[in-house]
Amino acid sequence: MAIQIKKHEMPTQAPEVRAHNFNEVALGYSLEIAVEEAKRCLNCPKKPCVEGCPVNIDIPGFISKIKEGDFEGAYNVITGSSSLPAVCGRVCPQETQCESKCTMGIKFEPVGIGRLERFVADYHNENVKDAPQKPAANGHKVAIVGSGPSGLTCAGDLAKKGYKVTVFEALHTAGGVLVYGIPEFRLPKSIVAKEVDTLKQLGVDIECNVVIGKTLTIDELFDMGYEAVFIGSGAGLPNFMNIPGESFKGVYSANEYLTRSNLMKAYNDSDTPVMKGGRVAVVGGGNVAMDAARTAVRLGADKVYIVYRRSIDELPARAEEVEHAMAEGIEFHLLCNPTEILGYKNENDPRDPKNGFVTGMRCVKMQLGEPDASGRRRPIEIKGSDFTLDVDTVVMAIGTSPNPLIKNTTKGLEVNRRGGIVVNEDGLTSREQVYAGGDAVTGAATVISAMGAGKLAAQSIDKALNA
Repeated sequence: MAIQIKKHEMPTQAPEVRAHNFNEVALGYSLEIAVEEAKRCLNCPKKPCVEGCPVNIDIPGFISKIKEGDFEGAYNVITGSSSLPAVCGRVCPQETQCESKCTMGIKFEPVGIGRLERFVADYHNENVKDAPQKPAANGHKVAIVGSGPSGLTCAGDLAKKGYKVTVFEALHTAGGVLVYGIPEFRLPKSIVAKEVDTLKQLGVDIECNVVIGKTLTIDELFDMGYEAVFIGSGAGLPNFMNIPGESFKGVYSANEYLTRSNLMKAYNDSDTPVMKGGRVAVVGGGNVAMDAARTAVRLGADKVYIVYRRSIDELPARAEEVEHAMAEGIEFHLLCNPTEILGYKNENDPRDPKNGFVTGMRCVKMQLGEPDASGRRRPIEIKGSDFTLDVDTVVMAIGTSPNPLIKNTTKGLEVNRRGGIVVNEDGLTSREQVYAGGDAVTGAATVISAMGAGKLAAQSIDKALNA
């Protein structure tokens, strides 16, 4: 049988349709397409794709089950390593991880591993209603701080071993960045809720509206009988450029902008205050920048710009997200950098007499010099190349840092100069029986890398409490 050179295309909403709704863009493989794509897998004995997966899913194993038509068997293989298969199948950068190691990719396109993982998870969620079997209790209690991907993974892995696990979440809904940061059109909230419900069925308790460091401290968790604590509180502190005009009304961090849309339902015409319509500039080139720009389109913006100081070859966002953004009409101003946000102040305006409103953004053109510490060519300002973008809203999507609240309320917890919690190779912090992982350690990174950290911590906690 001839080998199909290219992976099967993912069906999607047409750009002109999806730009006006928040429904999921990617529609998922059909059963027939999934089986045909699975047949492209060579089932390599050395399994190089597994090495590229931060949670070490047996990828050839689950794909073999798809070939056989045993979709629930495939789900069981995946969930042996991952607690969030429907999430990972949608948002993980497989092209730089498992698929980058795929043997098929040496001469042809790699197998669509992420698309197959999504298919398996969705098939299970649609067709299997039985609750997972709750493991027998082993008598140990563990607290998890944060219900993002690292916290949920750590909780799931420990619950499967019989631990009594409680997840403490600061917001009113569990899911962390999965619910407040990633838009509905990329990751439906119902998918996250389903994954969370599965963990609850395994015995995980989730306490929302609990801010660790304020409502409770790490020390108080130990006083409550928890034998170990995992900190997966993420990196929710937004970065700004510290340029003039950032205090004008209409300037958002990407965190605030996306949280207002995703978690506070601005996309559903709720009363959540967020600027809609007009001309929007999103500063940054990562996945968060693409999410913010594509959200602005759907909130009715007349024009949306991505402003990024390097070229398209250095864009850190997934190629798929960049392609989707371009297809939806977003204009890319590359090799440009903002220098000032312009606005006006009107003391008689009752809406905001203090800060005024955005009227534009001053930018300068850039050129690429020698590589910097990140390995990318350093952008250099071109003197005299200033220009002005006529915009009403500016969204800063230039990264986030860990919030210092836990550090400031936990004695002896070592952090690095960027505020990330310092851990050893087992995920253990400088405090005994306190572990950490995900963005709280590394700063903003991928969902799957955070899951890998949660998995490592669960293994280390289990080893320590059963030594």
